[in-house]
Amino acid sequence: MGLRMIDSLEVLRADGIGPNQILCTTNESKSMQALFSSWILKPRISPEISWTFLPSSLVRLSVVSCSLSDGSFPEKFSNLPLLEELDLSENRISCLPEWVKSLLQLQSLSVKSLLSSMSHAGEPSPLQDFCVAVDDAKNAVFVNGKFCKDPMQVVADDFFESGLNVPGNTSNPLGSVVTPVNVNQLPGLNTFGVSLVRIDYAPYGLNPPHTHPRGTEVLTVFEGTLYVGFVLSNPGPNMKNKLFTKILHPGDVFVFPIGLIHFQFNVGKTNAVAFAGLSSQNPGTITIANAVFGSDPPISDDVLAKAFQIDKKVVDYLQSQFWWDNNI
Repeated sequence: MGLRMIDSLEVLRADGIGPNQILCTTNESKSMQALFSSWILKPRISPEISWTFLPSSLVRLSVVSCSLSDGSFPEKFSNLPLLEELDLSENRISCLPEWVKSLLQLQSLSVKSLLSSMSHAGEPSPLQDFCVAVDDAKNAVFVNGKFCKDPMQVVADDFFESGLNVPGNTSNPLGSVVTPVNVNQLPGLNTFGVSLVRIDYAPYGLNPPHTHPRGTEVLTVFEGTLYVGFVLSNPGPNMKNKLFTKILHPGDVFVFPIGLIHFQFNVGKTNAVAFAGLSSQNPGTITIANAVFGSDPPISDDVLAKAFQIDKKVVDYLQSQFWWDNNI
């Protein structure tokens, strides 16, 4: 007897059962073995077979950590008219499937730690030709990224941005300015895992030590001479963080690995210009000095005095300064 024959079943916890595992009783397992063997050899085919036996009487369904993904999601879940609670946590899902809208009785949807089990160098691959970003709707489910624009309303301008030929204003204490082109400026970048920046430097201008928590940066110099570098993560007890530096001239390329502290300094007497690509549609920037001494509310001066092994008066002075953000 299969699960679909248990008409009264209201709660099913199938946590940890992957799409290549069968939800059936002992008598059914032999008859289904050949069918599942052929499916396992083709992992990109929908695992709908594995979930064929869900009874329509279900009120609560938990499929935590079942290796479900956007490209292989069981459509049978849409045939649960009484379902009130659904837990999809810890699966490889970047967006909710359309059939969720058909669960009219659904009151509770848990989507914790989605994509947490995926191992990849960048962002998840897109599942369609494009997903042009739109502003998040009010009271909508929060997603890791942006909502998609109706494909029928997408236009060429959604994939276009101008102005990177215009020098940025470097009249600030740092003598540099970063002009980004990420998903917030160019909605057509949504789901593609790439973005771009132009960086202008006045003579002796500095793009101060910072990190990009979600992206590796590949920088190339167009004008001027830059001293660049990055610092490795903590190597171990009684060892210092290793610094890699290089002097770059026009045409030179340098890579700053994801998450590592890096900087660029114009060592020339003329303006400098660089362009950089990043492996995220929204790589983020944490400028070290701004984050440590300019946070709101401020970090306790006791904490910073001990961390930097300096007097609290020095910390208080640093926290009283205006920390310029050169990202526009």
